Amino acid sequence: MLRVGVLASGSGTNFQVLADAARSGRLPVEIAVLIYNNPGAYVAERARAAGIAAVLLDHRKFVSREVLDEEIASTLDAHGVELVVMAGWMRRVTEVLIGRFADRILNIHPSLLPAFRGAKAIEQALDYGVKVAGCTVHIVRLEVDAGPIILQAAEPVREEDTPETLAARIHAHEYRILPEAVRLFAEGQVRIEGNRARIVSADCAAL
Repeated sequence: MLRVGVLASGSGTNFQVLADAARSGRLPVEIAVLIYNNPGAYVAERARAAGIAAVLLDHRKFVSREVLDEEIASTLDAHGVELVVMAGWMRRVTEVLIGRFADRILNIHPSLLPAFRGAKAIEQALDYGVKVAGCTVHIVRLEVDAGPIILQAAEPVREEDTPETLAARIHAHEYRILPEAVRLFAEGQVRIEGNRARIVSADCAAL
């Protein structure tokens, strides 16, 4: 099975979804390691409860992003990781990590990219007054929240929405499309062609 490494910074709900899907056999991968950067992040407790190695790499203790990314890449290599998933990883990555795992790093972002990149994407969408928001799974490239799009899911915005209410509905989509994107990679159904991603199988679940 494909060995997956997860990078996360916070509570780890997307990590939990991936771990549960892998444990149940719905996702044909092994979650080999979690790397987290905040000492108090609850995601570490989720990993330990699931019997998954959890490695703390506190970004505050590294002299540069590049040095941190070298340690991340070395840790992933040590665990035999073939696909990296950024599931709420709140750090920019550098060419050091991207080069080691070229076109093999996925990120989940709470907007319909290329709209509303960067932090507070849901707040950005509401401030702009969009009628449809959503989330995107994409390949990580050096530019923030860029790279080939694998899957997206849309969510209508309601007049009464707050960042919290809209986020709750978007998160529900994230929990669905992130495991689906990982499955497509595990089954060899994704082809990266320049700045575009192509799904080569016709049996991808309707999203």
